[in-house]
Order: sequence, then C-alpha cells, then structure tokens
Amino acid sequence: MRSRGVVIMWLFLVLFFWAWAGSVFFSLENARLVANAAATTALFGGAVAVCLLAGHLDLSVPGTATLGGMTAALLIRDGTPVALALAAAVLIGALTGVVNAGLVEAGLNPLAVTVGMLAVLAGIASIISDSQSVPLGTPSQLAWLGLDRYGSIPAPVLVVVAVFVIYWFVLSKTYIGARLYAVGGNPDGARRAGLRAPMYRLLGFVLSGMLSAVGGVTVVATINQANPTPDTGQLFQAMTAVALAGISFGGGRGQFLRVAVGALIIATVSSGLIIRGVAPAWATFATGALLIAGLAFDKGTARLVTTLTSASEAAKSRRLRRKEVG
Repeated sequence: MRSRGVVIMWLFLVLFFWAWAGSVFFSLENARLVANAAATTALFGGAVAVCLLAGHLDLSVPGTATLGGMTAALLIRDGTPVALALAAAVLIGALTGVVNAGLVEAGLNPLAVTVGMLAVLAGIASIISDSQSVPLGTPSQLAWLGLDRYGSIPAPVLVVVAVFVIYWFVLSKTYIGARLYAVGGNPDGARRAGLRAPMYRLLGFVLSGMLSAVGGVTVVATINQANPTPDTGQLFQAMTAVALAGISFGGGRGQFLRVAVGALIIATVSSGLIIRGVAPAWATFATGALLIAGLAFDKGTARLVTTLTSASEAAKSRRLRRKEVG
C-alpha cells in the first residue's frame, strides 16, 4: 500500500505542476532535468536508508561523499587511471563505514559519532586539497559518469538504476539482507535468534559509506570539479527522500527502491516552483514540510498497524475463549 501511495503522490504532483506551470514543466527536457536532479538525492538517500535499515542513522554521508569525490579528483589529476581512482573513492567510503561502526559498537552515541566523522572527513578533504576546488579539466575523464547522456537519459540516472538494482537485490533477495532487516528492526530478538548483530550493523555502515562515495563521485562528475566543503543540504534532502519513502527511522522497516521515488518527489516540487518563478526559499520550505509530513505519516502508519494487529490478536483470543467455554 505504501509503495503505491508514494508513487501516486508523485504522479499527483506531476499533474498539479503541469496544470499550474504549463507545458514547459511537462516537456521532455524538463523531465531529464528532474531525473538528473533526483539522481544525486537518490544516491545519498539510499546511503541514509541502508544504514537506517540496519538500525542506525548515518549523518556522515556528506563528509564521506566529499572526501570520496575529492580523492578521486586528485588521483585523476595526478594521472591515476580512472578505474583505480573510483575504486579508491569507494574504498574510502567502506573504511569510513568500518570506523563509524567500530566507534558505535564501542558504546559511543551513533548520532554524535557520525556528526563528528562528518567534521573529520571534511577536514581531511580540505587538508589534502589545500582548501581549494579541484577541476577535472576539459574534456573531463568523468564525463561518462556525469555530463554525458545515453540516448536521452542522463548518466547519473543510469548510475542510480545500476546501484539501486544491486542494493535492492542484496537487501531483498538474499539472507544477508533479511538478517540486516531483522537486526535493524529487533536487535534483541535477532541476538536471541543467534544472529551476529554487530556484523550486520557494520554491514549497514559499510554499504552506506560506499554509496555515499559513489554519490560524491557522481556529483564531481556532474559539476566537473571537486569541492572541499560538504554540502549538508544533500543530507537534508536525502533524509526527506527517505521519510517520503516510508523507511522507518527506528530501523528495520521499509523498501529500499521507494527512496528513488522520494527523490523524484523532491526534484519535481523544486522544478515546478522554479518554473513558476517562486522564490528559492519556498523550495526549501517545501522540502522541510515534506520531511515532517513523511515522518508523521510513517508514525501514523506504524500506530495503525500496531492497533490493527492488537485488535486482531484480541479477537483471536476471544474466539479461543468462546470455544473453550462451549
């Protein structure tokens, strides 16, 4: 039901802005722009989501993205083969996840750890770049990942498709994903069932870090330069996409693929407001309102499910008592 709901919400917004903003909004070129804008939000939203599914909120996503993108740009500038530069960026993301998980398992507060790691990673990115942006040059060796189009599809959209299919398969079609959900949703129950909860929380952080790095490299490829300062607005939009997707901030509940639709909703609203000439501040307001609405809806849905489940169990108990009496 929730999967259909978020898609219906997006389609309603498309029709609303088509009627309000006119044919410019509903053009093929604007559809490409919306998809391209949604791509990076989806990647960072996926990073937030996969860690939430394992039971923790990773706030270091922008820092990981910045350091990963900066590392790739510096290596490419110095003549390192592109494949090795990209592998190094993803490895940095994975190592960041390992450090985050280690500190959390040592008993430190997850939010404090990941906020601190955000600052640490931002500092490292500034140090290794001398606090300067690193241009990729023209033609860019990463154009195939950010600026190019394949047919009429922007490259970042294809990156999202490829990455989301892989993550969806791991999370939904393997026992590893099922156990990660179990640990995130009910860590005590998972531990009693014999699952190694710390290992699956580590996996959540590592998958989050890797996806953050992929998002960072994609941003670098799209703007053709690496910047040493994290864009914390990326985290805000990512969390909004996750909330709209119905991923539980309590852990262990939600469908990963919905994050892409949540990102499309944000990009659609932003595009429609821009075309109508609405001040950018209203786009920020709308994103915040969507985040709150998504969280409220998720909370309401959880309560409804709990109420219905309790009512169902109570009805079963009453029927059993009647049979015993009879």
